[in-house]
Amino acid sequence: MTAKLLAHFKQAIGEFKLIPSDGGCFELTVNGKLLFSKLAEGCFPDEGKMLKAVEAKAGKAPVKG
Repeated sequence: MTAKLLAHFKQAIGEFKLIPSDGGCFELTVNGKLLFSKLAEGCFPDEGKMLKAVEAKAGKAPVKG
């Protein structure tokens, strides 16, 4: 999923953090806003929906090319 985000947005991402944890935690935040929590949903997010949600919250379109 990390690779998809980086490939989709390329230089549009100003900062990207991966914070390791245990216990099956996977949370996706953009600009301090929680977009997805695996603990709350019980599964990983759909990649297409995840990319669209990040795009909407970040206010940045993907870089083409």
